[in-house]
Amino acid sequence: MSDDRVVGIVLVSHSPDVAASVAELARGLVGSGAAVPVAPAGGAEDGSLGTSAALIASAARSVDRGAGVAILPDLGSAVLTVRAMLAEGDVLPPRTRLVDAPFVEGAVAAVVTASTGADLAAVEAAAKEAYSYRKE
Repeated sequence: MSDDRVVGIVLVSHSPDVAASVAELARGLVGSGAAVPVAPAGGAEDGSLGTSAALIASAARSVDRGAGVAILPDLGSAVLTVRAMLAEGDVLPPRTRLVDAPFVEGAVAAVVTASTGADLAAVEAAAKEAYSYRKE
């Protein structure tokens, strides 16, 4: 797999710390797979809690390697902001998808799957499958 064709992952949280921590966790669990570009987009531009379209757009551009970008938001306005950005059509890189998945488990599944060289559809499917993970 060519590193320039790996799916990029953006983790959008209302909290800068949560986004950064989940990105660190997901990267750390990849093991021997290929390096995956993962960018946290947490909080408002001033570092407070919130959601920033500018931070999301910047993060998406930073991870775009030509194979697509999977954006995993945590909740509420993060989801709405990404939806609005996708509707605008030219704010995010081509082949950017909003992925409906649990934030932590979905992020780990997405990054691990992307590290195998999987395409955007497979990365999205792996993240969505995390809804079925049981802890009992």
